[in-house]
Amino acid sequence: MEKKHCIYGLMAGITLGFAVWGSADAAPAKISQTEAVQTETDHAKTAQESLKLHSASAVLIDADSGRLLYGKEEDEFRPMASTTKIMTLILALENGSLSDVCTVSSKAASQPAVHLGAPKGTEFYLKDLLYSLMLESHNDVAVVIAEHIGGSVEGFAAMMNQKARDIGCQDTWFITPNGLDAQETLPDGTEKIHGTTAADLARILRYCIQQSPKQEEFLQITRIPSYTFTDVSGKRSYYCANHNALLTMMDGALTGKTGFTGDAGYSYVGALKDDDRTFIIALLGCGWPPHKTYKWADARILFQYGTDRYAYRDVFEPVSLPELPVEDAVSKERIPVSDRLAGEQQLLLLLSEEDRIQYQLSLPEKLDAPVKKGDVVGVRSCQLNGETVAVWPLYAEENAERWNFFYCLECVLQRFVAVQN
Repeated sequence: MEKKHCIYGLMAGITLGFAVWGSADAAPAKISQTEAVQTETDHAKTAQESLKLHSASAVLIDADSGRLLYGKEEDEFRPMASTTKIMTLILALENGSLSDVCTVSSKAASQPAVHLGAPKGTEFYLKDLLYSLMLESHNDVAVVIAEHIGGSVEGFAAMMNQKARDIGCQDTWFITPNGLDAQETLPDGTEKIHGTTAADLARILRYCIQQSPKQEEFLQITRIPSYTFTDVSGKRSYYCANHNALLTMMDGALTGKTGFTGDAGYSYVGALKDDDRTFIIALLGCGWPPHKTYKWADARILFQYGTDRYAYRDVFEPVSLPELPVEDAVSKERIPVSDRLAGEQQLLLLLSEEDRIQYQLSLPEKLDAPVKKGDVVGVRSCQLNGETVAVWPLYAEENAERWNFFYCLECVLQRFVAVQN
């Protein structure tokens, strides 16, 4: 089934709905509610608190809607280490060509390990560097890519921050393309460090695999087990192995990126697909040496939490819509209302047993003529745990002309002509 037909996508039309509806009668709206899914908020809270995670910050989201399914200090700003490189990759894919030739600068060649180690002046095709970036997490390669795409590391960081804002990340700041711990002072004196939140990091990966025009290329690069390439001259060859262990540890693992710095600790961002569900997790501050495997344990717990508790359900409810009375209409006393939903309508939402669905029908008590067929006269909405997730405009299905001087004059003239004849 096509789950994206209605999921969080029926907001379109709400602006038009209220704009036209606002011209109707201003009487208080009638609101009816039908509870379709039993709510047990306390049970949901208990289930979340029962997760024992090593990570200082963690998040699980539904990749299709972006809805938060689990959070632990998900809005706490922290260093993000090499998980940064998912942003570097997607910007390179969107703004560069795979056949571009990139040259290693002295700045790039001086980056610390983990690095490719190519000397200054070496030329590579951008395509090959992208595999080096993601599979081996080479810090020097990230700088080569940044300088090629953004003109400089600073220029590329500006692109990264703009993209983060475009995606909706409000608590993310990029300074480097590789995620090494960094701090800078802005012109206004503000001190910034390179970092993000678990919630924002998950949003970035969601963009990479769900919304970017380069999502397929992103997945192809990050999923490949290994990759071999040479520099442009063909004199030096390089081998890269994928270090995302989750790809072989869990069925359905789609993609991911690890990271580590002294300030950040171990971090991870990844995605898993299970049947028609896709989950994204982000982990920050997930232990320090020697606890390198903590992130894999936390990843398993969060993905299992998602697959065990959440499933798609069709929660759409047909409704009988009333006829609305019309004041000052020529020949109509009431007008039928319709949502114009033809055929089998579905509203598929990823839900747990504790989630609560409510419907609201909002219509004015009466309409003022004139009314045209197709005018939006109200809305029907669906709320998930109090948040609107779908909206359907409600339309007038007949015309209703208004009494006025010219209409009355026309009626008199018609009667006069009829009498004369």
